[in-house]
Amino acid sequence: MWRELTRSGVRPGDEVIVPSYGTPEAAEAVLLAGARPVFADIDAHTFCIDPDAVAEALTPRTAAIVAIHTFGHPADMARLSELGQRHGVLVIGHGAVCEPVGEILRRQANAAYLNGKLRGVVTPASKPGMEHTYQQYVVRVPGNGRPDRDAFARTLRSRGVVCHVPIQTPAHRTARFRRDLWLAETERAADECLALPVDPAMSRRELQRVVSACNALGGLLQSAA
Repeated sequence: MWRELTRSGVRPGDEVIVPSYGTPEAAEAVLLAGARPVFADIDAHTFCIDPDAVAEALTPRTAAIVAIHTFGHPADMARLSELGQRHGVLVIGHGAVCEPVGEILRRQANAAYLNGKLRGVVTPASKPGMEHTYQQYVVRVPGNGRPDRDAFARTLRSRGVVCHVPIQTPAHRTARFRRDLWLAETERAADECLALPVDPAMSRRELQRVVSACNALGGLLQSAA
């Protein structure tokens, strides 16, 4: 990505707006280009960089905006491109993966099944006109944030359901990029989100096992919230 930034005219001293929720790859690329990463918050529903937060982060030193297509949901490139054109700022989309159509369709079918069956967790959704490919199937666990989410994950694993926290620490909280920022939706996603299995090879019985394990816990969490 740093080559793309430098080839596009990003120079030392410039600012580049990037999401904090995700891998630090984008911020690292900005540093390699000699520029300064500026972290913006995410959309609560897509987990992609929020155009409204980007608009607030723009300054006369902004040279580029990097949008990551998070977990398979595309970033709002239309609104970001409109912002870029209005302010004369480059917009770079990153994170889209070329995959066999059959695998994507199977994941989407598995995700649709989980969306229809899961209770007590907040399932992922696609914004109108956007196609989610579910590179990761990420839910929110309600309750008291990270403690409840982590307890939920431990219990699922004890019941044979493979799951993981997709983003342990937002980039702006790491030692490399630590900033005195409060990005509300980024912080909340880091505390609540859990990736459940949605592999295209999963059988209906395996999906049902995920649903049964989650619903047994999710209902309890929801009633206690």
